[in-house]
Amino acid sequence: MNRRTVATPLLDIGYLEAGDSDGPVAVLMHGFPYDAHACVEAGGLLAAEGWHVLAPWLRGFGPTTFCSSATMRSGEQTALGADLLAFLDALDVERATLAGYDWGGRAACVVSALWPARVAGLISGNGYNIFSAELMLKPAPPDQEWRFWYSFYLQSPRGEAGLTQYTRPFTRLLWEQWSPNWHFSDATFERSAAAFDNPDFVPVVIHSYRHRYGLASGDPAYLEFEERLSTRPVLDVPTVLMVSEGGLQRDFTSDTTQFPRLVDRMHVDGGHNLIQENPAEVVAAFRLLRDGGSATSRPEGRVTV
Repeated sequence: MNRRTVATPLLDIGYLEAGDSDGPVAVLMHGFPYDAHACVEAGGLLAAEGWHVLAPWLRGFGPTTFCSSATMRSGEQTALGADLLAFLDALDVERATLAGYDWGGRAACVVSALWPARVAGLISGNGYNIFSAELMLKPAPPDQEWRFWYSFYLQSPRGEAGLTQYTRPFTRLLWEQWSPNWHFSDATFERSAAAFDNPDFVPVVIHSYRHRYGLASGDPAYLEFEERLSTRPVLDVPTVLMVSEGGLQRDFTSDTTQFPRLVDRMHVDGGHNLIQENPAEVVAAFRLLRDGGSATSRPEGRVTV
């Protein structure tokens, strides 16, 4: 995939690109703490099938930089979605099929909720990725709550200092905990970890985890949209849900009422880093959307429910 940069009103967004520029657009969105390189293998497979593949770095990651020092280094969900919309605008992409997990899945879900006319299809990792402040304040059962230690750690000055001082050990530990059966190499980790050297990485991450728990104010520019998202709107676009069998998250997709145009729900092997760990399954999800959910799009051996 080729590395590019495009200017938007707030950001210069770095991205990887592959495939036929006249093909249908596939946008692959990485999560935290990963980067656009998580999308390279899936992007190559999609390009070989005729897709025009774009994989941007999120704000605060890698070559994506703010145009102004005055812009709030917000990591809230609407900021991520607005960045994705601005990315599509800057590249004159009228409609795209969006795929993402974690932060990237959140951005894709936000665009699907607020600007559905721009979304040809959605592949969402581990379900409905839009936060509700009310739900975020409800504790999970203890056997789940302990998994979110990093969220609570980052609320404190000690946690912010720890992320700053030990960026690579901190993020590598999350890779290992969230994908216990993914045996990545040192080189694979370092290729993505270089993106965390962005000077805005720590401020954006800290704000993201504090804002979702109501412990940091959001950017006033996004207040109206955050209020709309707080109602947990339906995502009225063709959708495939990818649910990982291991790693951090539970299956949040049992209530499918928020996906009125659900095409399929795929259970896949692996952990949290869905796109990098399951590139062939990602391609299968794109085929399902392209072919309207026909059985011929599904590889043998994949479990769907």
